[in-house]
Amino acid sequence: MAKDFLQEYRKKRDFDLSAEPFGEEKDKKKNDKQIFVIQKHDASNLHYDFRLSVNGVLKSWAVPKGPSVDPHEKRLAIATEDHPFNYADFEGIIPKDQYGGGTVMVWDAGTYKSDKKDDDGKIIPIEKQLKNGQATFILNGKKLEGGFTLIQINKEKNQWLLKKVEDDKADARRKPTSTENKSVLTQRTMNQIKKDSENA
Repeated sequence: MAKDFLQEYRKKRDFDLSAEPFGEEKDKKKNDKQIFVIQKHDASNLHYDFRLSVNGVLKSWAVPKGPSVDPHEKRLAIATEDHPFNYADFEGIIPKDQYGGGTVMVWDAGTYKSDKKDDDGKIIPIEKQLKNGQATFILNGKKLEGGFTLIQINKEKNQWLLKKVEDDKADARRKPTSTENKSVLTQRTMNQIKKDSENA
């Protein structure tokens, strides 16, 4: 029997109560497009969920302070359970008594590509990079662009650092998490998403 890569995700949720997607079984051929999504999540503590599609699922990290485009800033990123591929489009309210709870916005989304090569000049797959504890990739999003890196700093605590690479998209003056507060999916604010969901 094939391993259910979304078992932990599903175990934490009651889909009769939450509108979050149940998710299809892992299907690498169907879900092999390299996408990323960053979801702003107003749970017990406001944070940003950074997700990369890897081998048919969304590898996920909770970033308390959100991403920065200043290459001198390192942001703590805590690895969480894999999410289904179609979670990338989820926006709305998670009931308070459900895992996570709170309002979710698709803050940024787009595609990405690996930016690390081996000694022979071949691109190293992102899955292999993550297993080795350090991944470098280029984001092509609506708000974030250019090179970023994820570096594992504590395997037992699932702690990583998310950092902007020094390139032409780096900008120490720009503060996107403070100034760019609308969904790239629906152009709504967090309050509008909450109000619309409550009135649905």
